[in-house]
Amino acid sequence: MFLKANDVISGGEATAYLTIDKKNELMFYATSLIATAKKEKVSIKTLGHRGTQYKTNGWSGQGKMKIYYATSRFRELMAEYISNGVETPFSIMVTNNDPTSSLGKEEVILKNVTLDSVVMTAFDVSANTLTEELSFTFDDVEIISKFNTPNLGN
Repeated sequence: MFLKANDVISGGEATAYLTIDKKNELMFYATSLIATAKKEKVSIKTLGHRGTQYKTNGWSGQGKMKIYYATSRFRELMAEYISNGVETPFSIMVTNNDPTSSLGKEEVILKNVTLDSVVMTAFDVSANTLTEELSFTFDDVEIISKFNTPNLGN
């Protein structure tokens, strides 16, 4: 049994929406995004057990996205924080839905996203296109829909 090639998800078939102040914006400028939830653990030593055990006591969410230098939206959010100390958390919904795959679609919302760093201005005379990478954190996640189980080949 094996995974059929058509069921490998094409990254170019994704869509992403930013929700700020209850307004949805298509992230047409995004080229990649990866968000990771990492468990936080404490080490535990107990009598009768020589090894160190671990207990999960929380988690943290971090991510980064690469975008074309084609929007001022993130610079505006950072400038608002710099000038007024106002942090504007937002949500990002990513949908992976490759029509050639039998897996269907997966929709995930990252909630309470806040930016770590933003390119405030840039140029590069040797570049055909300008891109920027933004790092962020999030503190909640919701899986709206999940992939189907693949139809395995023989």
